[in-house]
Amino acid sequence: MEKKIVFFDLDGTILNETKQIPESTKKAVQMLQQNGISTVIATGRVPIMFEWILKELNIDSFVSINGQYVVYEGSEIYTNPMDAEMLADLTNAASGKGHAIAYCGSHAVNASEENHEWLAEGLKTMKLGYPVVDREFYRHTPVYQAHLYCGTEDDKLYSELYPGYKFVRWGENAFDVLPEGASKAIGIEKMLKAAGIKNENSYAFGDGYNDIEMLEAIGTGIAMGNGVAEAKEAADMVTDSCSEDGIYNALLKLGLIQKNEAVSTVQKV
Repeated sequence: MEKKIVFFDLDGTILNETKQIPESTKKAVQMLQQNGISTVIATGRVPIMFEWILKELNIDSFVSINGQYVVYEGSEIYTNPMDAEMLADLTNAASGKGHAIAYCGSHAVNASEENHEWLAEGLKTMKLGYPVVDREFYRHTPVYQAHLYCGTEDDKLYSELYPGYKFVRWGENAFDVLPEGASKAIGIEKMLKAAGIKNENSYAFGDGYNDIEMLEAIGTGIAMGNGVAEAKEAADMVTDSCSEDGIYNALLKLGLIQKNEAVSTVQKV
């Protein structure tokens, strides 16, 4: 039997609106693991932000920071840090407009400004406190992604200033800043190669704008019922919402788990 693998986005997919993991999702992931199917997190978050989820779900492989930092079975297999001089220029441009930057390293997030309202609001949606402020974090630590906190009408201005980069919205006044071409899909490609799994045997769940490329590139893409319209259009199928057993129900329909399967106790990593 050929190996199979399932990738899961976090916010709005694994995690519901209260940032909790539904019991049906925990059960579904355990059932996949019992069936010998690899389970992987694929997220825009920095690893330190989801360590508790890895432990809770007994997962040791992840495509993080929108494909910029990839770990397979506990070992780093791919990194793609951003250019420090570009980050310096972006920091100055944002500061001059009253905007803020959050720098995402592999194990830390630092901020460019003190007490910035939009930055605080953005991280609060992930139940995170305000980060350490270090305007030159990128000088001494590899940064794989930046968060830009600006008005909704300003993203086009930044796109014109930095043509080699893309600005992907994830909040009302929050954008992921990534090198053009970077995506969860690239990280997944690296993961599939390391795991020796064919794309046709890969599956992915997502709900947001940063999941679109992943849902298009994966063998079978599944959009959550609570997802944005563009993610649903990119997917091969649409399941129920994350709060309505969407992951569990889709895996049943795909035949990757069976309704009458028993779930054994899994030792956490």
